[in-house]
Amino acid sequence: MTPRKTHLDALAISLLLACCLFWGFQQVLIKATIAEIPPMFQASLRLIGATALLWLWCLARGVKLFERDGSLGAGLLAGTLFGAEFACIYLGLQFTSASRLTVFLYTSPFWVALLVPLWVRSERLRGLQWLGLVCAFAAVAYALREGFVAGSAGTGHGDLLGLLAGMLWGLTTVVIRATRLSRVSAEKLLFYQLAVPSLGFPLLSLALGEAWVWHFSRFAIVSLTLQTAVGAFASYLAWMWMLGHYPATKISVFVFFTPLFALLFGALWLGEAVTPGLLMALATVAAGIVLVNRQPAAAVQAPA
Repeated sequence: MTPRKTHLDALAISLLLACCLFWGFQQVLIKATIAEIPPMFQASLRLIGATALLWLWCLARGVKLFERDGSLGAGLLAGTLFGAEFACIYLGLQFTSASRLTVFLYTSPFWVALLVPLWVRSERLRGLQWLGLVCAFAAVAYALREGFVAGSAGTGHGDLLGLLAGMLWGLTTVVIRATRLSRVSAEKLLFYQLAVPSLGFPLLSLALGEAWVWHFSRFAIVSLTLQTAVGAFASYLAWMWMLGHYPATKISVFVFFTPLFALLFGALWLGEAVTPGLLMALATVAAGIVLVNRQPAAAVQAPA
């Protein structure tokens, strides 16, 4: 087994940047598709398709998904939390902008940093790392100040769903790191999180009275393909792999870059407002990321 690393190397940073770039684009893509495909029906198609892709991937690589390893209970819990997070995202995007919801969603590192060290002592944050986390979290709150002051009731509901989604994402990460899920393969870990909600989401869609229209435009087909193959399959598989090889607290804080990408895509595609204050807040987020990922002096070795 590959030993767990204590810091983010070039491979992890490259994967995280690629994932963050797509995840920022993904929220805008979902919102742009809601006009044609209702949110929970859209999420159902995405998760069912991604589950099928993952199952085929595991068959091709000989990865066992159904052997007994004591992870079933934790896997079902992680899948339920992940599904609840997805539901909040898709429903919240009906009421608020993609960039605003994404900023709220990425408060998840606060919950991770707060709770993971209770079970995993090696991931306790030092003073400067806590300072970086506080800076990033404060910047997120500042970025949404204008929305709290001037936003409508509908926007407020969407913001709350985004914040709840961030908490659920953080709790999912805690469950993964604090249970036997930390020792299962990335494929099996992702399978739990895709398969569980893929069973429940169609029922939720029907309960909400959503129309299941099967005649999609070319844009909707491309959107669903990207959400399924890149978003819910490839990028999440990479994320699960990184959770098994790198510190969860540092990974989770690094993805604060996603709101910046969501802000840019939202402004360029959907015409969402971008203010100097919001850009300044996101720059503070980046500074917080640097602090959280700063290595202690004792860990730096001189060249041989």
